[in-house]
Amino acid sequence: MKRSPLAALTAFVAALFVFGLAGPALAHDSLKSSDPAKGSTVEAVDQVSLVFSEGVRMPTVLVRGADGVAHQAGKPSVDGAKVRQALKEPLGAGKYTIAYRVVSSDGHPIEGEIPFTVKAASPTPSATPSQAAATPSDTPLQAADQKSAAADQKGVAKEETGTAFPVWLVIVVGALVGIGIGFLLSVRKKKP
Repeated sequence: MKRSPLAALTAFVAALFVFGLAGPALAHDSLKSSDPAKGSTVEAVDQVSLVFSEGVRMPTVLVRGADGVAHQAGKPSVDGAKVRQALKEPLGAGKYTIAYRVVSSDGHPIEGEIPFTVKAASPTPSATPSQAAATPSDTPLQAADQKSAAADQKGVAKEETGTAFPVWLVIVVGALVGIGIGFLLSVRKKKP
């Protein structure tokens, strides 16, 4: 079977076109950093900030303690790729979670949770040993909340992959179209 150079070139151009368009679709915006950072232990927090890889819009940020009480004050502010959320007051010692949801520059939602801990201030000389011991480091309720947050995070990752347009489908269809065009051009009979 003889293949024409035109058929090979057409198949190559079709493949480049399909894979060239799929590249940007695969690169979704993401969370680059947060303050406080995921899993960190900090001494004091009076606001939280999130930095994304590209500009975002329509942010929702919730800061809640292990008891489920919300600590955010007002709406978050957006400055390009940076989102800031003010708090009602500085957070006391305990475990907290930042839950966020924004719309990325490509229109896809980005959401997740960031657990962190605020450590207790060192006891003052007037504090009795029983008062210092009154701050539990890990109660069963807090441990259950951490497991729930981890399960939620896994669910969010599954949800994000489930809501994205199936790019693989575009790649497969485009490749099949390119192969079909190349095949048709290579098998057509040339006129004498």
